[in-house]
Amino acid sequence: MLGLGIFLEDTPDGDTTWGMSLLSGLEYTLILVVCAWVIAMALGSVLGVVRTTKSRFWVTLGNAYVELFRNIPLLVQFFIWYFVLPSVIPPLKRFANAVDPGTFQILTAVVCLGLFTAARIAEQVKSGILSLPRGQTFAGLALGLTPVQTYRYVLLPMAYRIIIPPLTSESMNLVKNSAVAYSIGLTELFFRTREMGEMTFRYFAAFGAATVLYVAVAFSINRIMAWVERATAVPGYMGGSK
Repeated sequence: MLGLGIFLEDTPDGDTTWGMSLLSGLEYTLILVVCAWVIAMALGSVLGVVRTTKSRFWVTLGNAYVELFRNIPLLVQFFIWYFVLPSVIPPLKRFANAVDPGTFQILTAVVCLGLFTAARIAEQVKSGILSLPRGQTFAGLALGLTPVQTYRYVLLPMAYRIIIPPLTSESMNLVKNSAVAYSIGLTELFFRTREMGEMTFRYFAAFGAATVLYVAVAFSINRIMAWVERATAVPGYMGGSK
């Protein structure tokens, strides 16, 4: 009655079924999300740290990055990275011509989405650090730790615990933002969903299945982050005693 048999039907090229086509798109989506998340966490942490230092240069540079990437629509950033930059940077153009188009699309999507999300995570890391009592910084320095060691061993471990809830939301947003990668031709889940809808005119089935898959991935991230929050909670601090 729901027409689920459409997912067992072959695609026009006969290589696979529509159900497997959607799962193939989901695979690309997961690869994109994981790789972009690694870039976003690494760069976002660095930016968040430098924006809490006393160096005016690094604070200004970090603020400029955050404002730039947060205020340019993600779709525009995808177009800039994929269409504009290769045409004005010769080495990037040669690289794009040398590799498989699909490889260049996934690399572009990972970099673009990672740098965009890094700006948002940088704001969260900064807020987490600034929310800590200044006494923790003084205590680290009093123990003979360098400023870098103080951040690494004292401030960041606590800041990460504090920002797990907003990091959870950002990780789930990353899954949803990955759909924008269809704009450069990456065959991720949304691309496959549109393809199925346009070729079969079964839009309800296509987008219904995509909705279920997106919700399943986002909910899994939510549960994983909830477990991380409980596992890393400090007793008596930020609800750790519950």
